[in-house]
Amino acid sequence: MLLAINIGNTNISFALFRGEKIKTCWDIPLKKYSKASLARRLSGNKINAALICSVMPEISGKLSKDIRSLSGIKALFIGKDIRVPMKTVYQRRQLGCDRLLNVYAASKIYKAPVVIVSCGTALTIDAVSKDMLHLGGFIMPGLQLSLTALNLGTAQLPSIEIGTPSGLLGKNTRTSMLNGVILGAGASLSVLIEKIILKTGKRTKVVGTGGGIKLVSKFTRGIKIIDTKITLKGIALVYENTENAD
Repeated sequence: MLLAINIGNTNISFALFRGEKIKTCWDIPLKKYSKASLARRLSGNKINAALICSVMPEISGKLSKDIRSLSGIKALFIGKDIRVPMKTVYQRRQLGCDRLLNVYAASKIYKAPVVIVSCGTALTIDAVSKDMLHLGGFIMPGLQLSLTALNLGTAQLPSIEIGTPSGLLGKNTRTSMLNGVILGAGASLSVLIEKIILKTGKRTKVVGTGGGIKLVSKFTRGIKIIDTKITLKGIALVYENTENAD
């Protein structure tokens, strides 16, 4: 089995793949990760490969050592050890492996042209042309990050957690902040998606992913497909491509 791992800014996502199918998947908050927590999940499962996508170098080494200790497998890193076979106009060294995996997986699974909206710690949009060329995208603050910035950057706005907006106009500070951040994000995404589709064509599919996508998609026009495992699926597709190349 393949152990696919996506180390994000907030969580580490894991999936065990048997072929193209996910056998099981789970998340561990970055701050709560330990070798013991991984050992419990891997118990009884024999893995023959491990691929990691990471935007957090400081934990990558520890996780790699833990995998080697628990399974005897040397983990490989997307970007460093294995290249994602995706054409892009983006400066490749500046493109996060998670974004590149997302566009690769979306292009393979849902077919290009495609737009990928990822709502995590950051809110990103990426576009792929009908010729399977990554055209670039947008990076914005994520929902919780925006709320945290309002709290830290002002004297009186409180610290609040993400929740569901109430109506259109907020009737107190909390609902005003929630509505401003979430409805504002939805409105921004809707406009940007429309502008991208003018470039990529009417047949463009729009795929949403990330921990906050189910909430923000309710207030965004155009997102028809939700796939919160697309980054992990991208890792499995890259592995499959590498195996077939051998």
